[in-house]
Amino acid sequence: MKKTLFEGVATALVTPMNKDGSIDYKALDALVDWQIEEGINALVACGTTGEASTLTDDEHRKVITHVVERANKRVPVIAGTGSNDLDYALSLTHHACEVGADAVLTVTPYYNKATQAGLIQMFTSLADHSTAPVILYNVPSRTGVNIEPATYKALMNHENIIAIKEANGNISKIVETMSYVHESLDIYSGNDDQIVPIMSLGGKGVISVVSNLLPRKTVEMCKLALNGNYPQAAKMQYELHALIDSLFCEVNPIPVKAAMAKMGYGTDTLRLPLTSMTENNREKMFKLMREQGINI
Repeated sequence: MKKTLFEGVATALVTPMNKDGSIDYKALDALVDWQIEEGINALVACGTTGEASTLTDDEHRKVITHVVERANKRVPVIAGTGSNDLDYALSLTHHACEVGADAVLTVTPYYNKATQAGLIQMFTSLADHSTAPVILYNVPSRTGVNIEPATYKALMNHENIIAIKEANGNISKIVETMSYVHESLDIYSGNDDQIVPIMSLGGKGVISVVSNLLPRKTVEMCKLALNGNYPQAAKMQYELHALIDSLFCEVNPIPVKAAMAKMGYGTDTLRLPLTSMTENNREKMFKLMREQGINI
């Protein structure tokens, strides 16, 4: 087994913004500090939840640099550097490596998609050229392409590919993948409603949205699972179910951005085509947040 980057929870950070749409670096600093104080195990900068798809190239690079510098090696920082263009993914990856990111998260190519052979070649090239470890990110509901278990099997022996963020939602496919790669790659849940099920199969934790709001509680749930206390971990998964559902009742990161703004981290500002959360869904989510003990 390759060296595990982290066990437990990596928060897929929102990117706080001012009302004019500019990045609120002061709020980002406060969020990074609070997450670490609450015991989070790792941080992800410029993932889906960080609105990477609507950041400019300059902003994308600055946010990665900023989070790396603010974390200051207190926890590992994973930089989202994926693209549907290999050259651009390589450019972002080189930048993340240069500024000290501990790993890069590379999503499957979107829109132009790829065959499984194309995925193998693209991920191999990224891993060959990255000086930081590579985590593969599978989220077919967004990209339109799925990494098949046999493709993971073909990639698992690359020394620089260390883990998978799996968000395909198909437990049967995840079991098949684990049967091939469990001794070669770590697997993290990419869906907050499947944290404990995936960890019960040997997963190392989660790259999480809900931990933006509840880092300590999400870490506690994963610790229980890592210690083999699945009944108690499952109970926490059930207790978080309604809130997790509310965080995905509209396209991520619309709800979590509203939640974090309510908690004081930036404003409820997104860039088109994303729009603010509808009032009805917002009030339901705020009620669930209060029920979880969040002071808003």
